[in-house]
Amino acid sequence: MKRFTKLTAGALVLAVPLALTLTSCSNSGGGSGEGDGDEKLTVWTWDPAFNIYAMEEAEKVYQEDHPDFELEIVEVPWDDLQTKLTTIAQSQAFGELPDIFLMQNNAFQKNGLNYPDLFSDFSDSDIDFSEFPQSVVDYSTIDDINYGVPFDAGTAITALRTDVLGAAGYTVDDFTDITWEDYLTIGKDVLAKTGQPLLSGQAGSADIPMMMLQSAGASLFDDEGNPTIVDNEALEAAIDMYTQLVEAGVLVEVNSWDEYIGTLVNGTVGGTINGIWIVGSIQTAEDQSGKWGVTNLPKLDTVSGATNYSANGGSSWAISSTADVDLASDFLAATFAGSTELYDTILPKAGAVANWIPAGDSDVYNEPSEFFGGQAIFADVVSFGPEVPSNNTGAYYYEARDAVSTAMTQIMGGTDMATALTEAQSTVEFAME
Repeated sequence: MKRFTKLTAGALVLAVPLALTLTSCSNSGGGSGEGDGDEKLTVWTWDPAFNIYAMEEAEKVYQEDHPDFELEIVEVPWDDLQTKLTTIAQSQAFGELPDIFLMQNNAFQKNGLNYPDLFSDFSDSDIDFSEFPQSVVDYSTIDDINYGVPFDAGTAITALRTDVLGAAGYTVDDFTDITWEDYLTIGKDVLAKTGQPLLSGQAGSADIPMMMLQSAGASLFDDEGNPTIVDNEALEAAIDMYTQLVEAGVLVEVNSWDEYIGTLVNGTVGGTINGIWIVGSIQTAEDQSGKWGVTNLPKLDTVSGATNYSANGGSSWAISSTADVDLASDFLAATFAGSTELYDTILPKAGAVANWIPAGDSDVYNEPSEFFGGQAIFADVVSFGPEVPSNNTGAYYYEARDAVSTAMTQIMGGTDMATALTEAQSTVEFAME
């Protein structure tokens, strides 16, 4: 298989704490090495109830035809995993790498462009990438070469309390294929009639505007990786709409993630807009079973080509440069890119919704959800995935996102939008020097 051959000019160099040494990785890494005949792979990932559970089930599926196959799965929190990869790349201690590691989709370009020697590509694999949404495949594609296998979907949904809507004379259908102006108008009416906002979010977070931006097929960067924060029509429309939602009381801002989840489970708000993974938190409110529904997103009214589909989050599996590449790619092709059985197993327990489109045709995905009023929400979400526009994240996505978040706070505090966004772009350009 081919690998990255060069480091892109202007690549970001991340600071690594001096206290961190490669010995911290030595007991949990170590690709098995190409062609050594072993049927064991090492995996780095996080979240025992979600990603690790999915890998354990994938191991069982692959063992059906490969009984001697074995995975060594090491729990590595995302922040630690990123730090380890950076340390290995900068010290060129590639022997410390596992065979497979999980990568947040929004971080894939940053790592692939900055640290190309960490990855192997999938040019010689049996994986059919056309069976995944193109927007998700694009996260881990560099120079038209695939370096990751999409795993869990970050496809965005509008989740709504049907009882709250009913009290105001609305249904979920009234929120399907609508515009953000429609959403704002209905939201004001629901608030007036029920006293409940439709949305909540963390103050200072750009989550919702970034979903608006991607739904319009827009980005914070152009195709050459230059920031496009200034004079970005879709970004300006997204921030303007977000501001209107807050000022109207349709969206209530809170100070932390825990408070945000609290607004959903304690009934403070009548809905949320986020990645499909949010349903795991929603369903912890057992007293709300049967009182939720799901549909697609509103679209920006004033932006040409805007859609009702977006994403927030998600992840992809990468094969390291020191892996047993043939074994690792065959394992991923037979499981995460080829097994309905796997996705049918992990969906009910972990809520890990597939990016692999064929999974949506299974009986499990089409089962009515009692919590969501009998709606087959997972089949619906898999059908949303192919409609999501691609998002050009580039190597400086998080720097740009943070700069826009700061600009939003300034704008909502009274700063002129053009001034705040100009400062945000200057911040990103400085980081790129």
